[in-house]
Amino acid sequence: MGSPSGAASTAADSPSDLALQLESLLGQHSVLAADMMRGRIRNDEDFGQATNAAIARNTDDLAAVIATLSGEQAASEFRTRWAEHVTELYNYSRGLADNDPAVQNEAREELIEYEGELADYFSSASQGRLPREAARMAVLTHVDHLLQQADAYAAGDYGRADDLYRQSYSHTFEIGRAIAATLLPPDQAATLQEPSWRLRSELDRLLGEHVALAVAALRAGATNSPDFTAAADALNGNTSDLTAAMATLFGAQAGQQFMSLWADHIDQLVSYTAGVAANDDRRREAARGRLRAFENQLAGFLASATGNTLGSTDLAKAFLAHDDMLTRQVDAFASRNYREAHELAYSTYRDMFGLARQLADAFGETVAARLPHGGARTGAGGMAEAPGTR
Repeated sequence: MGSPSGAASTAADSPSDLALQLESLLGQHSVLAADMMRGRIRNDEDFGQATNAAIARNTDDLAAVIATLSGEQAASEFRTRWAEHVTELYNYSRGLADNDPAVQNEAREELIEYEGELADYFSSASQGRLPREAARMAVLTHVDHLLQQADAYAAGDYGRADDLYRQSYSHTFEIGRAIAATLLPPDQAATLQEPSWRLRSELDRLLGEHVALAVAALRAGATNSPDFTAAADALNGNTSDLTAAMATLFGAQAGQQFMSLWADHIDQLVSYTAGVAANDDRRREAARGRLRAFENQLAGFLASATGNTLGSTDLAKAFLAHDDMLTRQVDAFASRNYREAHELAYSTYRDMFGLARQLADAFGETVAARLPHGGARTGAGGMAEAPGTR
């Protein structure tokens, strides 16, 4: 459904596509980094190793986009700076896991240094169109989100940890938009203000977050983890945001219809993961069967909303593939095949952007123009957020 990730996908992509890739990959980085830190706090080394592999893949994909935008030398420099950043996030979580404040403080000091270097890098790559101070504030806020969510997770304050998990994702996603707008030539960057691009970007953000939060909630449910309730609440928060977007685009009644269908979808995914936790194949199959009904119903709703521009059969197949990958990744996670779980989650995340493109194209310019700047939610703005307190 979506284009493949990495260097192979960037050569023929339009400037607007590259901007969307940069957004989505940076948002994904925040999720993978938080997951890596949480795995280390739990002392789950096998999970941590698999997460590191996923982070490395994400870094490769980011570097490929930057190489297309700014050249191989800039991509090489980015890779070095980004790897240092990830290493110190790991070290900070290691200090939390080992209850070693000295390790935490050292990692924090290193991160402060790397924040300045990353800010210099992004400002330089934009030829000064991204002010260094704005870049520094954005990177500082990104790091603060990750450190604070790790602190909350280690303290068992899972609600706050997951609130920060969501904030980190949205903030880092939006950093990608700001960076792309300054790396692209001004005439190409103007495309990022067009209604159709903004709609696709907002659908990318919301659907990508849905995958990230669904993966987290299903894994917590499958292992009876104490953070399951908080993870489920975070997923419900994303459903509310998706509903707000649909109501903005198609009206309140359509928004309520969407919410009912999407909530049923979430319920069946949770039921499936409960079957995994209980090793109950009958419950898993029953949930899988109910998911098939949802896929057809939601496909019919969206086909109708788009004036049948998108065929319901194709949409149903897209949702079938989505649910299949989500359930397969939780099966792999429960059996501690973490590498396969991460590979499936990575693919599921990337595939949602193909769906977002299909939907945005089908909704059309008239519907896209209904979306206010900043998306369906108010207050969103990645580069404008003040940094957290350390």
